[in-house]
Amino acid sequence: MSAKRNIDQTFAALADPYRRRAVELLGQRPRRAGELAEALGLPAPAMSRHLRELKQSGLVEETHPEFDARVRIYALKDGAMADVKQWLADTERMWADQLASFKAQVEKKRK
Repeated sequence: MSAKRNIDQTFAALADPYRRRAVELLGQRPRRAGELAEALGLPAPAMSRHLRELKQSGLVEETHPEFDARVRIYALKDGAMADVKQWLADTERMWADQLASFKAQVEKKRK
């Protein structure tokens, strides 16, 4: 998947406040879908839709414990935000350069 498409999917998935909160909770530890639904005050079908979107965006992965294949445990996927972090760093650098150039121009005109 291209970096741009990955970033677009990540931002689209995180546009929803319930999905952002689910990511925050999963940042603490892996959880079952039911735990997430309860913590977010959502019915199971709604939580399922949110988790499906987070999985499709590549932010979350699903595992099944050996003791019960019916149980699904959700966790943040390692490195899922790498492209977003790089984009943010590049964008911050670009803005810093632009602002520094603007400042230099303003100071030059003052003299």
